Amino acid sequence: MEKRIITTEFTDEDSRIENSLRPKTLKDYIGQEQVKKTLRVYIEAAKSRGEPLDHVLLYGPPGLGKTTLAGIIANELGVNLRITTGPAIEHPGEMAAILNQMGEHDVLFIDEIHRLSRQVEEVLYSAMEDFAIDIVIGKGAAAKSIRLDLPHFTLVGATTRVGMLSAPLRDRFGVIDRLEFYRPAELAQIVKNSAAKLGVEIDEAGALEIAGRSRGTPRLANRLLKRVRDFAQVRFDGKITKEVADYTLTLLRVDKYGLDTMDQRVLRTIIEKFGGGPVGLETLAAAIGEDAGTIEDVCEPYLIQNGFLNRTPRGRVTTELACQHLGIPVPETTGQ
Repeated sequence: MEKRIITTEFTDEDSRIENSLRPKTLKDYIGQEQVKKTLRVYIEAAKSRGEPLDHVLLYGPPGLGKTTLAGIIANELGVNLRITTGPAIEHPGEMAAILNQMGEHDVLFIDEIHRLSRQVEEVLYSAMEDFAIDIVIGKGAAAKSIRLDLPHFTLVGATTRVGMLSAPLRDRFGVIDRLEFYRPAELAQIVKNSAAKLGVEIDEAGALEIAGRSRGTPRLANRLLKRVRDFAQVRFDGKITKEVADYTLTLLRVDKYGLDTMDQRVLRTIIEKFGGGPVGLETLAAAIGEDAGTIEDVCEPYLIQNGFLNRTPRGRVTTELACQHLGIPVPETTGQ
């Protein structure tokens, strides 16, 4: 698979800039208004009672700010934040050790929580409900169980696949929120805030141009801003305008809808080789020389959500919008 600048997955490049650009408080956090409104109430209520915040589950596509929100929750509560991931915790003993090191009312953030093993999940059940875990010492007939009390903590879990969470684990979260894709105006504000932190001048039109090609995702908006900043400083006068952003992103083959060459290749192949569809996934993958799983998991979700592609029982079908965007006549079968 070719390296894609518009991927919303976390990359090494993102790790070098994201931490410095993340907001620290709910007041500074742009977008997700409904989530912020409810979290603000829950946080204030927990603080006023001197109790830990209910466990929080955040789900939604990657790059929308789940890790950022976990940090904000800890900051608003005035407690420490510990970060780990589901795949990093392989054994129940590792989970017990992490929980035992938590301070009173601290926040534990587990990213990709759907990837926890079933044995590790079972340790979490009693920890989340009773703030205690049972440890078995010894083997065989000499084995005995010891109950270990834990500090009162808040677990913040994040997942892109909430359906993969087991029902017992999901039911133990008191607050469950879905993060939605951002509107262009919200992304433009994020771009302007990030530009200020990076020390680069940007106007409103330039911010909107970057926002419009960011697929509704702050992570991608910040990554594109970084690339546009480089071109603005080297090829132009240092200021990001609409013209500078358009020149840079066109050169990087990210079009006005945020589609890259791979997205366009999928759509063009269906239209030009298969008359707009329907075409099966395996046949499509063979036609463009790409893995079927990559097409299904990486390309299709955004194309379907934005009306370029439909998935039918008979296969994939392009829409009139896809043809119009690519400047290709609409096949007679398109949309059927």
